[in-house]
Amino acid sequence: MLKLSLDAIEIIDAIDRGGSFAAAAEALHKVPSTISYTVSKLEEQLGFDLFARRGPRVSLTPAGRELLAEGRWLLRSAADLESRLRRIATGYESELRLVHDSLLPVTALVGHIRDFEALGCGTRLRLSTEVMTGAWEALREGRAEIVLAVGDPPPGFAQHAKRLHAIEFVCCVAPGHPLARLDHPVVEDDLLEHTAIVVADSARLLPARSIGLVAGRSRITVANIEAKIALQIVGLGYGFLPRCRIDAALKKRELVALAVAAPRAAEPLWLAWSAEGEQGEALKWWRARLLAPDALASP
Repeated sequence: MLKLSLDAIEIIDAIDRGGSFAAAAEALHKVPSTISYTVSKLEEQLGFDLFARRGPRVSLTPAGRELLAEGRWLLRSAADLESRLRRIATGYESELRLVHDSLLPVTALVGHIRDFEALGCGTRLRLSTEVMTGAWEALREGRAEIVLAVGDPPPGFAQHAKRLHAIEFVCCVAPGHPLARLDHPVVEDDLLEHTAIVVADSARLLPARSIGLVAGRSRITVANIEAKIALQIVGLGYGFLPRCRIDAALKKRELVALAVAAPRAAEPLWLAWSAEGEQGEALKWWRARLLAPDALASP
């Protein structure tokens, strides 16, 4: 009898992604004891360890890494098979993965998510965020069926993408930041003594973008727009922020907008999707919904 099951591989994958049994339990909506028992039982049956334990943190052993490398391929194949069978039977996918750039707040999608869930079609919706080129890469690498990406598409994407609207950016600092006290539009020389807060492109394979970075300038790099906003609010640096994410902070004077000599141009927001031959009803629903006028009102 086979000792490996897809459920066990999914648990190992979740542990590796989260770094702990507790994180895997939360991601999979299981109790931690179930995760621990499944791994211990599998290791006992296989006769070798899959994880090296260091307190609550765990990491894959060489054998575990090899198992997961092949196991993830099996998980993708099983998911593809399930999705194809479901599309044959109902036209709806078993799961739809929607990735949106972190500049776009998830609140912009809440109404659409509510209406999609009301369909009762059985498609599981999986939402995740990426930064800059990362959203395009998620589509190219098959980690998403539909994406909301910021910035022009890399070569080869335009045939399955439509430009929606532009996202406006504002250069901001905390009210107590020295740049807020200047009585003239901010120029490059004004920025030299201050720290920029920048968000790293999440792309792993496609060439990463960098915006407004000057070699040698002091900066703090963060993983997402939420962290960038938080650090700028507490006065640790300056940077351009999407107006759609900071209207409330500007009204409450947690941030102040700077007049700058060289504003950052607005970035286009794109909707992109999988190739025509792979579309199920859920993907068609989301594509039509997000292409509708004012579906994502321009900030």
